[in-house]
Amino acid sequence: MSRPEGCRIAADLADYQHYGIVKGEIAAWEDGFRTRPGGPGTFEWWYFDAVLDDGSTLVINFMVKDIRGDGGIKQPARPVVTFELDRPDGTHVERALHAHDDFTVAADRCDVRVGACTFAGDLRTYRIHVEIDAVTADVILTRQVPSWRPETGHILFGDDRPRLFAWLPSVPQGSVQATLTVDGDTRTLTGTGYHDHNWGDAAMPQLIHHWYWARAEAGGYCVIASDITAERKYGHTQMPIFMIAKDGKILADDSSLVRFEKTGEHPDPVTGKPVADTTVYDYDATAQGGEHYRVTFRRENTIVQARMIESVKGAKRILARIAGFDGAYMRFTGQVTVECIGGGADPGKVTAPALWELMYFGKTIA
Repeated sequence: MSRPEGCRIAADLADYQHYGIVKGEIAAWEDGFRTRPGGPGTFEWWYFDAVLDDGSTLVINFMVKDIRGDGGIKQPARPVVTFELDRPDGTHVERALHAHDDFTVAADRCDVRVGACTFAGDLRTYRIHVEIDAVTADVILTRQVPSWRPETGHILFGDDRPRLFAWLPSVPQGSVQATLTVDGDTRTLTGTGYHDHNWGDAAMPQLIHHWYWARAEAGGYCVIASDITAERKYGHTQMPIFMIAKDGKILADDSSLVRFEKTGEHPDPVTGKPVADTTVYDYDATAQGGEHYRVTFRRENTIVQARMIESVKGAKRILARIAGFDGAYMRFTGQVTVECIGGGADPGKVTAPALWELMYFGKTIA
């Protein structure tokens, strides 16, 4: 058996110089079009989610290519906008808009237009407009926590000419004003939201086996946490990513000090993928004179259970089945508990509602 290839978060001085970015500083162009001209083998999206004051969750995504199903990653840019609203009474509203020619994307800032839908901002304030079928949304997201990325934000897969997966949480936490019209019913709501930007140069199933990703606000804390497991070619290497802020100031983000745990794992009844009832990110910097934080997500509801192959049509679906493609995506709601256990900060514990996901591209690991 050949030795697995390496994967790492690009964090060396040479990495910063290569990507033309500055450590600890985010520039507006980093949230602009990064896979220009969106050629074959690339992917890119601008994502927004919010937890609203009526208990609803809202997710809007502008993708340069439709990465659902087989991803269409080999195709040229054909943008799609997705809208998902989950209300506390269990109502699920979902829409998608595909555009073949009617779209524009700026490279110097976040400014994306797909048909009548727009997503634009300057790292501080974003405005999102969606018109799809009988749904209209107007959202203003105002940043409360500084823009952030894990080191350069670039994760490299491979030893020779490595492939790239990049991630920029442009708004780790922000205030949200949203006016939503669904089938003639208009509601104006407030809440808290998040925006990130992802891109890469290879199909994600070739690089990533699965990931947990979460964001949360609780008692003044803002948390972004993820655990990425690389594909078998890269030794199923785990890469935890973690950032915690309080009252608008980033407190800790050294991912090398994070231990990821999961308990209560069982097969999801729709997708068949293993789902954990509890996921934990334990950040312990006490040996370095820092703090010890423990962030626990407890699942209460699975609000999205999607087998990716269901979005693949025609001959592509047959080929995907022959190839054994069985990717899945799940989104959860529940409670997050943030504990400050020790170190330089005062001990304490706070709990609040939270939203997180499991993206599972690969075969289930026995």
